[in-house]
Amino acid sequence: MTSGETEQARETEQARDADPGDLGRRVAERRGELGMDRQDLARRAGMDPRYLEHLEEDPDARPSVAACARLASALETTVSWLRGGGVEMPAGHGSTPDSIPAIEVLERTACMQRIAPGGVGRVVFDDPRGPVALPVNYRMLGEDPVFLTGDGSIAGAVGRGSVMSLEVDHLDEAEAEGWSVLVTGTATVVRDADDLARVAALDIEPWAGGDRHNVIRMSIQEVSGRRIHRPHIH
Repeated sequence: MTSGETEQARETEQARDADPGDLGRRVAERRGELGMDRQDLARRAGMDPRYLEHLEEDPDARPSVAACARLASALETTVSWLRGGGVEMPAGHGSTPDSIPAIEVLERTACMQRIAPGGVGRVVFDDPRGPVALPVNYRMLGEDPVFLTGDGSIAGAVGRGSVMSLEVDHLDEAEAEGWSVLVTGTATVVRDADDLARVAALDIEPWAGGDRHNVIRMSIQEVSGRRIHRPHIH
């Protein structure tokens, strides 16, 4: 390893140490989703309830790998998800398995199934400054993505009639697998009262907050997607 690589590795470790992620919040939220209280989770994970309380409430808590593995199993999730990967680190910064990845082209039905639950995606469009990609919290109204935005660049692109894309993906860092779906079409501001009521029922809450009074609906013309997976060697 060169001196430059050594320094880069040291900086990466420092960044990880400075950003332990949000394990406690993830543990509490996940057990809530499963309908468990702390006593239930403590029994399933073989832990002292007082230690579990410490993990959930102390942001500086750093459980061992073995403790994380027991928690992940008890919570029916993965260690990678539980640790959060460090909120200041970009996705995919860790090492990857030795197996050769396979790339699968997803058919339209498989693409639409993946984006159907809604979540966070990136709206991609042309702006006077060049190509722009901005995150939005979207839901599906039928087969149309809908989201809220303010009077900024997204609203401007909709007003200009620009072609717009929505890119949605998922990455499993532990397995170095994932998928990405891109839908492209035209977008309009929803003004019909019945449609506005249907969108309101979806309970979309933008992560960024602020005044986002424009309801945008995309009409999809093109759909494409890929999935990266790795063969499991036994």
